[in-house]
Amino acid sequence: MKRKTQQYIRNFSIIAHIDHGKSTIADRLIEACKGVEMRDMKAQILDSMDIEKERGITIKAQTVRLLYTASDGNEYILNLIDTPGHVDFSYEVSRSLAACEGAILVVDASQGVEAQTLANVYKAIDAENEIIPVLNKIDLPAADPDKVAMQIRDIIGLDIANIIKVSAKTGVGIADILEGIVKLLPPPGGDIDKPLKALLLDSWYDKYLGIVVLVRVIDGEVKKGDEIVMMSSNAKYTVENIGIFTPKKVNVDSLSAGECGFIVATIKQVKDCKVGDTITNGRFPCDKALPGFKPSLPVVFCSIYPVDSTEFSLLKESLEKLNLNDASFTYETENSAALGFGFRCGFLGMLHFEIIQERIEREFNVGLVTTPPSVIYKVTLFSGDNIDVHNAADMPDPSRIRSMQEPWIKAVMMTPDQYIGVILELCNSKRGEHVSLTYSGDRVVITYMLPLNEVVYDFYDKLKSCSRGYASFDWEKADYRDGDLVKLNIMINGESVDAMSTIIHRTRAESRGREICERLSKLIPKHMFPIPIQAAIGGKIIARETISALRKNVTAKCYGGDITRKRKLLEKQKEGKKRMKSIGRVDVPQSAFVSLLKGEIKNDN
Repeated sequence: MKRKTQQYIRNFSIIAHIDHGKSTIADRLIEACKGVEMRDMKAQILDSMDIEKERGITIKAQTVRLLYTASDGNEYILNLIDTPGHVDFSYEVSRSLAACEGAILVVDASQGVEAQTLANVYKAIDAENEIIPVLNKIDLPAADPDKVAMQIRDIIGLDIANIIKVSAKTGVGIADILEGIVKLLPPPGGDIDKPLKALLLDSWYDKYLGIVVLVRVIDGEVKKGDEIVMMSSNAKYTVENIGIFTPKKVNVDSLSAGECGFIVATIKQVKDCKVGDTITNGRFPCDKALPGFKPSLPVVFCSIYPVDSTEFSLLKESLEKLNLNDASFTYETENSAALGFGFRCGFLGMLHFEIIQERIEREFNVGLVTTPPSVIYKVTLFSGDNIDVHNAADMPDPSRIRSMQEPWIKAVMMTPDQYIGVILELCNSKRGEHVSLTYSGDRVVITYMLPLNEVVYDFYDKLKSCSRGYASFDWEKADYRDGDLVKLNIMINGESVDAMSTIIHRTRAESRGREICERLSKLIPKHMFPIPIQAAIGGKIIARETISALRKNVTAKCYGGDITRKRKLLEKQKEGKKRMKSIGRVDVPQSAFVSLLKGEIKNDN
């Protein structure tokens, strides 16, 4: 019976480039299997967060169990995992694929193969998944299914004999996908008679249930009341509840080999839930833990501080709860003279940073101030010591530095051929090194080596802008290279503002310094005395702007009379402004920090 049960289970993910229709296909599959009553059905039903609906992107991988009666008359259990498409959330994709035996690769029949399509396919191949290619949006006037099928064969190298053509919008071809899942994807392995061995896929904090963990059972069975053990920490808990998503939460009696579901136990400590951990039975443990997931390494670092310093403990608690749900970002406490206590956080990219920032502000009502993004630099000192520098404030004195290295990436861009010129120009302006350029029909694959600190700030936005949104972008870390890097200090009224200082290539320092000074001159309100804003490298000032003083008309009440009376009042005002400049402090509004980071200029003068 056990083999027959697993024979009728299919675990699969939907993978694709961003906006190729993964979530819409997931909606149609749920509708076809009647997973949700039609009155409860809504678009992108698996995108549960408000921020996902607003931005139209998937951020968290979501699971759902569907029941499907196939053409052979048998009822199958289909465990579907909808995954994100953006490069910053590739960690979520790799975790989802590790829990599956198969993947549905969705490609837009009008746009064709994109950079992230390739990246996700390679992740599925690494996870040894069986892949079913699906062409979506065949109803669009610009769709060319045959041409895109050739791209899938030539660029990716997949067999297109079983390719499925669908329109997720109209529902055409959805039945073919369901039949393909049953016929082409393998059932899960594992043995229900062996001791429990389950992979911890995800976890999140529920204000009513506490910590909830999502698992894929590899061997054995877990039931309500069982004692379970987290093998990495040896922490023991009692199972209070077991359930599945349909996509609504539904409680079940047990989860056995090959199945996905959630477990609610008496887990109190956030640190005891490590994504990729192995869960086993406390009385009959398994012999060996699963290999788990390769930890994600952050590449972009930003400091975040609460607007109100009294909310520091609330911010710390918020980060702990978010880290439970998203293990791909890191954080550690730091202190800034300008902004007080906060956290130095590491992210997988700028979109990842924006999403975490927005989730903290929405879900926990903590106002945030953020610093400009930076990457990890490797510094070799004359003493022979090697240190990693995440923050400009931590950079040693230049006289002690023998050499500095910066991270480089291998970037792959896919674009229609009419945009080649502007994209090559953009890459060259970012100190890029050309690697290759290959054609597939009217689409071009451009490969460049680029310094990461040039990419994290605005590269993706500029790429989309210069290609009118048609170019796609994917990257992977390459190596570290020596660079002529300097610390760019920003000084306001003679005082260095560490939160605005950055590490930058010497050739970029002057233009960046001028840009920051110009922006700050428009963001900082006028005071009663003139405010110099300077950018400096060491003791050398390379850019300066001055915010003029507010002028009070002290002679307004002088009607006629001797001119010396007016001069006396003006001289008195001049002396007062001199004294005020020597002792006065400049109030830099938090909005200046946020606007500087986002590249916005608002004239608050």
